[in-house]
Amino acid sequence: MNALLYSPSKQNWLLKYKLHHIPFWALYHFTWWTVAMGNPVKAFTAIFLSAFISKFLFYVIFQALAVYFNLYYLIPKYLEKGKFTQYLVLLLLTIVGASLLIIPGYYLSAFLSGQTMQQAYGPNGDCFYGYLGTSLPSTLAAMTLAMSIKLGKNWLQTQRKQQLLEKEKLETELNFLKHQFNPHFLFNTINSIFFLIHKNPDMASASLAKFSELLRYQLYECNDKQIILSKEISYMENSIELERLRQNDNVEVILEIDQENSSPWGIAPFILMTFVENAFKHVSKHADKPNWITIHLEQEGEQLNFAVSNSTSDVGGNDIVHYGGIGLKNVQRRLDLIYPGQYSLDIQHHNDSFDVRLQLRLTALELPLPMKKIA
Repeated sequence: MNALLYSPSKQNWLLKYKLHHIPFWALYHFTWWTVAMGNPVKAFTAIFLSAFISKFLFYVIFQALAVYFNLYYLIPKYLEKGKFTQYLVLLLLTIVGASLLIIPGYYLSAFLSGQTMQQAYGPNGDCFYGYLGTSLPSTLAAMTLAMSIKLGKNWLQTQRKQQLLEKEKLETELNFLKHQFNPHFLFNTINSIFFLIHKNPDMASASLAKFSELLRYQLYECNDKQIILSKEISYMENSIELERLRQNDNVEVILEIDQENSSPWGIAPFILMTFVENAFKHVSKHADKPNWITIHLEQEGEQLNFAVSNSTSDVGGNDIVHYGGIGLKNVQRRLDLIYPGQYSLDIQHHNDSFDVRLQLRLTALELPLPMKKIA
């Protein structure tokens, strides 16, 4: 069986040559006749049941030709290329030429009806009157209407294309930032487990159990743009527990969570954990002073307040300030993309501490209804 291949050259010739627009222009001129006569029945009778249909056709045909000559030749060739003087001159010539070509329709209508111009159009029924009084303003109005429609359509198409491009750009950038973060976190976690294998095998075994839960979360539960806040908190708690095993008693970790469970609030995945990971990465390593990390999360309705602080040494503090961390740069960019105007982030570096405060407006998620069991 031979396959039929579609070719643009074989498309409907009515669409190719814009002939399907002719009914629009016929309706456009019929509307003007209706306004002039005050009655659509009278307008229909005068146009289609008399010799004046020839004048009507002259308007439809020559104004349509002038319109499409302007839209598909003059505008692309001159206006879009910045040749404004040439375009205006040729546009005026087109309007005048189309108006002049309409005038023979008056004579043809009078001839076919067996009347003189004065009998058909009154005592002022001459070429000069028909040109200035009717055809020129009508042609100018048709050209203006067509250009308004065309330019408006082009503007809408451009806006739609820009929105699609912006959406694709944001989605691509978000995916890039997300995938850039995951290997960064996995690298640190694997290093932690490697450290524990040599130091304490029992702790390493517990760490691997926690690590498997983290991997399950990353691979299966955080692929959506928004996840349930409680899952993000559970992920954060598992990560903190893993870090506690690695740190032993060298670092005091204080975790305070005040969360509402009345409704499923959503948050973008890995937003909170980035700040926690950064605190563990840059916490001080003092031998004679306390090393500490405090994490406080409070939710009041759609408002989330999240604060992370850690002790720092001079070397560690300078490293944070100058390097900034891949994680912190990524999470701030993600916040700009996902929560524009809906968050505030304050990062402060003091002599002996590094403080992060995030205020975020959460999104209420609609969970799917549980399926009913069939008896």
